[in-house]
Amino acid sequence: MRSHLLNDATAESYRRSVTEGVERVAAKLAATHRPFTGVTPAELAPVIDAVDLDRPLGDASAALDELEDVYLRDAVYFHHPRYLGHLNCPVVIPAVLGEAVLSAVNSSLDTWDQSAGGTLIERKLIDWTTGRIGLGPSADGVFTSGGTQSNLQAMLLAREEAKTQDLAKLRIFSSECSHFSVQKSATLLGLGADAVISIPVDRNKRMQSVVLAAELEACRAEGLVPMAIVATAGTTDFGSIDPLPEVAALADEYGAWMHVDAAYGCGLLASRTRRHLLDGIERADSVTVDYHKSFFQPVSSSALLVRDGATLRHATYHADYLNPRRTVAEKIPNQVDKSLQTTRRFDALKLWMTLRVMGADGVGELFDEVCDLAREGHALLAADPRYDVVVEPQLSTLVYRYVPEAVTSPDEIDRANLYARKALFASGEAVVAGTKVDGRQYLKFTLLNPETTAADIAAVLDLIAGHAEQYLGETLVHA
Repeated sequence: MRSHLLNDATAESYRRSVTEGVERVAAKLAATHRPFTGVTPAELAPVIDAVDLDRPLGDASAALDELEDVYLRDAVYFHHPRYLGHLNCPVVIPAVLGEAVLSAVNSSLDTWDQSAGGTLIERKLIDWTTGRIGLGPSADGVFTSGGTQSNLQAMLLAREEAKTQDLAKLRIFSSECSHFSVQKSATLLGLGADAVISIPVDRNKRMQSVVLAAELEACRAEGLVPMAIVATAGTTDFGSIDPLPEVAALADEYGAWMHVDAAYGCGLLASRTRRHLLDGIERADSVTVDYHKSFFQPVSSSALLVRDGATLRHATYHADYLNPRRTVAEKIPNQVDKSLQTTRRFDALKLWMTLRVMGADGVGELFDEVCDLAREGHALLAADPRYDVVVEPQLSTLVYRYVPEAVTSPDEIDRANLYARKALFASGEAVVAGTKVDGRQYLKFTLLNPETTAADIAAVLDLIAGHAEQYLGETLVHA
């Protein structure tokens, strides 16, 4: 069994196995003509259930043969131009190269004596990102597993920095379109979901700062403590960006921690044409970024950035076997001192390789392309009488609804849209997402693939209309 360990004696076996795996994936990517096969759980589950994990196949080639049946054949491929579903991006090759390196070396980014150069590379990328944001010379941060963890840690810091130890008095303010992780974080931190006050949005799905001001004043009048305001720079459903300067002014006035969830909109940090959309983010106390969304990185690659690096002490715990207190005085850079995680992958290497090969401008150009595409898609939807589109996009998301001319029942239109999404997914021809707006069923394009074209969008809209019309026709026949 030692022959399967990666070491100096097995380097050639490692090279052969990984090369074969890469060749198979490359062939699969080249031959993929639709984003999904349409396989159902009922069809795929027996194939995987039949695998006896206690009877190994013995070699990598046999395992790769099997992997074709249990995974590669039916995977959902985000690189396909008609994958228009969730906030998943095709990945850039330099980042995949970084992934291969970090997985093989297997550094753990918790302490210096497990990562060395990896620690300094991550710190350099944190400094680069805080510089792009404009957080100032005292800024710091740490890589995380994703936006949910970043938001959780931000709310932990906000709780610890609040002016009361009475958790029942603490309140968090976020828009009704903010990410669900805000409520989850409140619950995990002992505040309860009721501690989150939802602020309504305007017609462009941006937080209404006037209502926020009123709620903050009411909070103060009731003797409660405005712990944090969470502004979203790129909501999941609409890609909308809250009015960051106004939110910052209110956070200053009421002494609240300002957190900006830019998990989606962080790609604007690399844009040469749209960076102004994030004006005001430099006044935040903390910022979430997901490089694995709009920086085209493989999952996972996220970070939490803070204006005052000293606040990261609220996540610091010392263990004699890992990061004893003496290492602080010795100025040994242990990243576990900043993180909610202990063992942690060297995910920063992927972004490092991307910037060293493509540069920030290269990333920004890709993100600008999908934002430009969203504007084209909006024009198509606005001109198509079959569809109702909700808002003009700030980023790269479009929310719309098929509205047949002859059907007046909103419930029936809901069912037609839901059916169309499911039927499209089952066909494998394209993947779109769904959501609800004012209680009604809508569909969603999340455009993160620069290879997608306006023609792809138009074709998918025709497919959706066809499935919806088929459903409505069958409904009329059976009525």
